[in-house]
Amino acid sequence: MKIISWNVNGFRARKTHFAWLDTVKPDVVCLQEVKAELDQATPFPIELMHYPYVYWNPSQTKKGYSGTAIFSKKEFTNVVNGIGIKEFDEEGRTIVVENEDFVLYNIYFPNSGQEGVKRLDYKITFNEALYEHVKNNIKAGKNIIITGDYNVAHKPIDIARPKENEGNAGYTKEEREWMDKFIELGMVDTFREYHPEPERYSWWNMRFGAKKRNIGWRIDYFCVNKEYKKHVTDADILDKIEGSDHAPILLTVK
Repeated sequence: MKIISWNVNGFRARKTHFAWLDTVKPDVVCLQEVKAELDQATPFPIELMHYPYVYWNPSQTKKGYSGTAIFSKKEFTNVVNGIGIKEFDEEGRTIVVENEDFVLYNIYFPNSGQEGVKRLDYKITFNEALYEHVKNNIKAGKNIIITGDYNVAHKPIDIARPKENEGNAGYTKEEREWMDKFIELGMVDTFREYHPEPERYSWWNMRFGAKKRNIGWRIDYFCVNKEYKKHVTDADILDKIEGSDHAPILLTVK
């Protein structure tokens, strides 16, 4: 099974950018920051017509903001929008689906802030609530896949200019320490299992031509619980794909 995750930064603006799916042929496509109601997103691009099961979770607080979606070739047995906390769920940040093998979280984590870190407290509170949700599923013996835009570069290797960005949104001490705690829960950063090399990123600031110079951040992840790690056969960033300020990421499991 191949699972794709991609922050599209506006689904309606990216409708012409899905042709590459016919080459990669994923079984599940997870999207973040769709910024649209379902009726605004249809008709879907022809490449997404191959996915009969569509799960859509738009923001309820602000139209054209946030939002997540999942396209799947097979039906999931359990589908829940959110993690059961209104202040987070109303922004359409999370879809949790389940089949007989795993629970899949598709998440658009809050950005801690563009000007300073004005939403840092909100983000850490969201992260802690997610942590408890995941911990409960692990305790219940379920396998976990958590994908999406985490909006944090975990280690210095995950950001082109760590010293210059120290304390900035997405590279604060608090966000990185939460990521440490999340990994210590028993989660595995699958990309780093296959790619220990530096200078691999998933987001670039498009205003300054950063992608051409590869001045980027790795803030999109597939993490799995350590018990499920044996089923993972590959994880990668598809950084040649254009169409958003984020690159799609790929997980392949047995």
